[in-house]
Parts: sequence; structure tokens; C-alpha cells
Amino acid sequence: MATIGFIGLGNVGGKLAGSILRNGMALMVRDIDSNVAAPFLEAGAQWADSPKAMAQACDIVITCLPSPEASSAVMEADDGILAGISAGKVWAEMSTTDEAEVKRLGAKVQAVGADPVDCPVSGGCHRAATGNIAIFAGCDRAVFDRLLPVLIILGRRVLHTGPLGSASVLKVVTNYLATANLITLCEALVTSKMAGMDLNVAYEAIRISSGNSFVHETESQVILNGSRDINFTMDLVIKDVSLFQEVADRARVPLEIAPKLIDIFKDGQVRYGPREWSPNIIRRLEEACDVDILAPGFPAEMVDDEPEEAGFEVVPKGR
Repeated sequence: MATIGFIGLGNVGGKLAGSILRNGMALMVRDIDSNVAAPFLEAGAQWADSPKAMAQACDIVITCLPSPEASSAVMEADDGILAGISAGKVWAEMSTTDEAEVKRLGAKVQAVGADPVDCPVSGGCHRAATGNIAIFAGCDRAVFDRLLPVLIILGRRVLHTGPLGSASVLKVVTNYLATANLITLCEALVTSKMAGMDLNVAYEAIRISSGNSFVHETESQVILNGSRDINFTMDLVIKDVSLFQEVADRARVPLEIAPKLIDIFKDGQVRYGPREWSPNIIRRLEEACDVDILAPGFPAEMVDDEPEEAGFEVVPKGR
């Protein structure tokens, strides 16, 4: 059985690592905060004294970190992954990162005979907890086939997106769309309230109509509850939409909406702090209209009520 190393036990990473343990696979963990590793160690995981030691001991090393800079540090430090990884092993980058950066680090992994994969996840922390999250994977097809048995434990729907870097591009595309949807939902909910609509009825009207979306069925609920807790913060929104902007800039696409979204969240970050939950961007409109967007009956946080199911590869139409 392959031993899997996992670095980064945060909101998403901790839940993904939990799926590995829950499914009986050998796991080694590491985080900048050693305290968060305690539940994993109690459940049978091993602790890695350094990323290098993990790369030496494990067949697959997964990183799930908050920024490209954090990933680079873990990879390139004197005691980093690159110092310990060797031929035949796999580095799987599950962070939301920059295409150019994952390719740069991937070339260093390939130089020692190991294989890099960028495999970010999408679908929310509640689905990461149950192994029902979606996963994109960018790598050679032969590497994807080797890693697929692990990916279908971590997630339900797994898509091979093409070569290394392609998954990172598509991940920031989807996060950009989610952010745009969040902002329009904030405007829709506040406008509904100011127009005299019952917000419980407004929620259902959006849910059963052409206005529905994954973001509405998750983030609108925690907005209406008042917790605004979706396990995602304003600084991360700015990072992700900025990464999308960089992809567009390299492709010479003259975007109009993305710069506005960045401006909105930068203003929210100044007002409420970088670690404020991202759905609380609605406070800008609540304050402008002197209104609270709240309604009874909605949960404080999202819980995946679907049973954990075996994962599978998603095959694009026309293939």
C-alpha cells in the first residue's frame, strides 16, 4: 500500500487528509501549526519532521496550502520536498495556485525523475469532509491513471484536464465564476429585501428558477443565517480572482468584470479585515441600505447531507 504524505491541514486540507485516514490508507502529515495534526496522529497518522523527510518516506506527497508562495517555500527550502523526492514518486499540488508557478516547480520535480500533478479541488469544505468534492488533475495521462485510485478516495468527480498547469487554470476560472455569482447574489438579496420581498420566499424563488446555482444553495444560506461562515476568507478571494486576472492577462483577454470584483473585495478587506468570511461582503450593501439580510430556518454552516460515494472519472463530452 502506498504511503501518502499530506502537508497543509487547514480548512480544506484537513478534511481531505481525513478522507485518506477514513479509507484506511497509510498517512503522514505536517502543518506549520503542529497542534492541528493532533487528531490525525491520534487516529494513526505519522508526523513528518520536515517536508524533506516526508518526501523520502512517502510514495505520494500532497500539498494543500494557502498561496503559491507557501507552496514554493515548502518545495524549495533546504529541508523541502525537492530535497527529498526521488524517481518514481509523485508530488500532487492540491492548492489553488498559479499555472506558471506549478509548471516551474513541476519541472524541478521532473528533473529528479518524479512526477508532478496539479489537482485542486472545488465544491466547498462540506464536500471535502465527505469525500464528495470535485477534483481537477493536470498531468500526463499515465500519471493520472496511477494517481486515480487515490483521487477517487479524496473526491467523487475527478476530471483529467490535460497537461500540468491546466487544472490550476480551470480552478481559478471556476473560483472567478463563484465570486461573480456571490456578488450578484448579494445584490439580488439586498434588492429583494429593499423591494419588500420575504427573504425566505426570495431564496426559494431563486433556487427553483434559472437564477439558481451552487453558490446560491450554499453561500446564500449562511448569509441568511447570519454566520456567513463558508470556510473561505476575503484575502483568498482576492488571491484567486487575481490569479484568474493573471491568466487572462497572459492570454491578452481584456476583462471587465474581474477587475471590479477585485476592487470590491479589496474594499471589503479594508473594512472588515482580510480573514473575514467572504460572504460577509454583503455587509457593504447592508450598511449602505441600513438593512440586515437575515431570515429564519437557514444553517450556520453547510454540511454535506449526501452519503460518501465511490469516486469516478468524469469524461468530457465528445471524448
